[in-house]
Amino acid sequence: MKVKEIANYNPKYLTEKNKTRAKEFLKKHSIEAVPIVSKEKQIVSIVLRNDEDVEMKKHLKVPVIIMAGGLGTRLYPYTKILPKPLIPIGEIPIVEHIINRFYKQGSDEFHLVVNHKKNMIKAYFNEIDRNYQVKYANEIEPLGTGGGLSLLKGKINSTFVLSNCDILIEEDYEKMYNYHKQENNLITMVCSLKNIKIPYGVIEISNTGEIESMKEKPELSFFTNTGMYIVEPKIIEELEVNKSIGFPDIIEQYKAKGEKIGIYPISENSWMDMGQVDEMEEMRRKLER
Repeated sequence: MKVKEIANYNPKYLTEKNKTRAKEFLKKHSIEAVPIVSKEKQIVSIVLRNDEDVEMKKHLKVPVIIMAGGLGTRLYPYTKILPKPLIPIGEIPIVEHIINRFYKQGSDEFHLVVNHKKNMIKAYFNEIDRNYQVKYANEIEPLGTGGGLSLLKGKINSTFVLSNCDILIEEDYEKMYNYHKQENNLITMVCSLKNIKIPYGVIEISNTGEIESMKEKPELSFFTNTGMYIVEPKIIEELEVNKSIGFPDIIEQYKAKGEKIGIYPISENSWMDMGQVDEMEEMRRKLER
């Protein structure tokens, strides 16, 4: 029998932006594995029915800094007991999900900026088996999503990834890094397309109080900041020590100086956020599919 007579010329596959649907897809089609392909139809990973995710070899050797010191007030009462990074999503905490994704793509150096219930975070990573480094920068007073980076002066001398501790990005991080380098950006902000449908008729009124237009249940599309960035080390070295500042404010300051700030767009399906209780439950549902 010739190969051409048994070859499958219409194989099933999922694109990277639909990777989160893999488990549902496998069940629907009663298959054991599905390849995940890039826009160029190249295989980047294979998701197996037994929950394994076989990644093609990645080489993202960059340090990852995770802002893990916040109070997590929007997730109260969970954060009255646990620090936000240790809130479980499935069988492991959110911060371990984040680290695992970077580790699979080649990173093995992680820095956690910690404050609230920091000893619980340190104890957790001391107890688990891992093949990567976890280092800590201890905040005394809250310094914001940008100010905490000043605690890492002299410790980071290469391009790094900065991430909030309550998000998951299902994307090719190496591709993001290469884009950042090709564009020669100082900072690249990872942004997700968001589509929001207003469930009401929207009325626009003129200065004289007359109706100018009416739109029935309009849909708005815009890019939003996911809380993940690719950053050059210059940012850390130029930060003022122990000054509280948000990272978006740092971006505005460099943008005003004419520095090159770029964005890397991803689809809405590639970004999961657990900043609030309802979003956290949605993240759990997606990961359990």
